[in-house]
Amino acid sequence: MAHSLNHPIRTIAIDGPAGAGKSTIGLGLARHLGFLYFDTGVMYRAVTLAALQRGIAPDDENAVSQLAENVLIEVLPPSVDDGRQYTVRLDGQDVTWAIRRPDVDAAVSVVSAFPRVRQAMVAQQRRVARDGNVVMVGRDIGTVVMPDADLKIYLDASVEARAWRRYRELESRGAPSRYADVLTSMKQRDELDTSRATSPLRPAKDAFVIDCTHMDAGETLAHAIALVEAQNAIRTGTQAQSAVATGAPENEL
Repeated sequence: MAHSLNHPIRTIAIDGPAGAGKSTIGLGLARHLGFLYFDTGVMYRAVTLAALQRGIAPDDENAVSQLAENVLIEVLPPSVDDGRQYTVRLDGQDVTWAIRRPDVDAAVSVVSAFPRVRQAMVAQQRRVARDGNVVMVGRDIGTVVMPDADLKIYLDASVEARAWRRYRELESRGAPSRYADVLTSMKQRDELDTSRATSPLRPAKDAFVIDCTHMDAGETLAHAIALVEAQNAIRTGTQAQSAVATGAPENEL
């Protein structure tokens, strides 16, 4: 890593494409470390939902941007025991599951590409990051929101694997869908996320890339924990026996 300070890791950025498992791994890592877990993607989803609820076309940049600058989005600890990782409130309304609707999936990349929307959300995200002891998850955390994060992870997987995971997630929530439709939507989202002019999705130069195409969530989390422990050993000057510790930042783990 570029950072060789003598204090343990306090800020972790996790980026990657849709369906790579960032939320699951980020939450697991935060719980393991006793850190705050913050999924920035829910903020863009909440803005998208707000636009849809108000009849604003997701591609109406000016109207959506004004909405993003004025809407109240809260990300709080889980308030209901229904499998949620957090509670998302939009102007006081619980929208935790509503922001996962297929119509939000289809429009969120368009909304999140608008510069004013990203500016409004990034300002809030940086305020959270300043306190440290945080695992922040999104698509531009290591490159834009927390460029000085102590550890940056880019979680990746094939688009087919990611679509299959999202398809099973929808089925488990009683929202039947077709795998082919989920795959098509995910490919379109990848194209939008990587080609947008503002903060395109890409690994930070000093990010560790974890390809979890052939790993389940438990295996991926174990890799992430091992990476944190190895980097903490390096930062604090103790001996690291893990092979992860000697890998170059851009190596895939």
